[in-house]
Amino acid sequence: MKKIINAPENYVDEMLKGIYDAHGDQVKYVNGDLRCYCTAKKKDGKVAIITGGGTGHLPLFLGYVGEGLLDGCGVGGVFQSPSAEQIYNVSKEVEAGAGILYLYGNYTGDIMNFDMAAEMCEMDDIETRSIVGADDVNSNANPDTRRGVAGIFFMYKCAGAKAAQGGTLDEVLAAAQKAKDNTRTVGFALTPCIIPEVGHPNFTLGENEMAMGMGIHGEPGVWNGPIKTADELASESLDTLLGDMPVAEGEEVSLLINGLGATSVEELYILCNSVRKILDEKGIKVYRTFVGEYATSMEMAGASITICKMADEEMKAQIDLPVKTPFYTQA
Repeated sequence: MKKIINAPENYVDEMLKGIYDAHGDQVKYVNGDLRCYCTAKKKDGKVAIITGGGTGHLPLFLGYVGEGLLDGCGVGGVFQSPSAEQIYNVSKEVEAGAGILYLYGNYTGDIMNFDMAAEMCEMDDIETRSIVGADDVNSNANPDTRRGVAGIFFMYKCAGAKAAQGGTLDEVLAAAQKAKDNTRTVGFALTPCIIPEVGHPNFTLGENEMAMGMGIHGEPGVWNGPIKTADELASESLDTLLGDMPVAEGEEVSLLINGLGATSVEELYILCNSVRKILDEKGIKVYRTFVGEYATSMEMAGASITICKMADEEMKAQIDLPVKTPFYTQA
């Protein structure tokens, strides 16, 4: 294992200390718990949006806490859920009089702990709503049980914009739901990654082997086989995406080409070019394109492709809203 660390068991907390050292003007922690990550710029009267999940996916999850996006994040260990108490403590800090939306990935531990936190908030007369991202098409035929991966970015953007504009709790939830309904993702891995406290790869792939549909925690995909070209990967991915969520000629989508942690930006743009060629051939218009690392898996090599159908002009405006966090800025 080659990593720039001290003790593996201190990986998460020392990483968080570094973030607070570098960005203390924008974020803070509460209750003496480094893993209760909150905005330092709370806005009274605004719906608070809280996310949470395991470490190892930066900028997901905590990287989207900031202006125009989220207000707090429960930070778990590497690939582990935050506790219900941590989510509750974040909730108590960032709640600003208009209620809280819990917005996180569709994973069993996260669901259990966010539900428990919601019950704790209810005892304090804090109103909450919950929604999970579930955009990973290859993870399950049933949309309700799919994993949440990079597509949650569009849910963050739409819900965050609605909250920033003064929307009610139900309106912010509706904005997140509309983004969820119109978002699909397909991902693929070329290498495994190493969890620091484990010290060895979480799965194996041969020298010239890749995995289509591999999850961001190393969950099995739909096939392992020889590495394909960017054009071939784009074609198979779009066949899957558009087969699950048809997009008609002339309709518009926003496109997210996401790196999983160890893929060069150059390769992501090659993949972007391959995807755009196919969309152009199908007459599908691209409203906005996002390329970079939005939801990673430690140092896994690979990428994901997300399409978000632009349901209306309001969604476009929400996608366009400027945001600023320590990890992501959109002017």
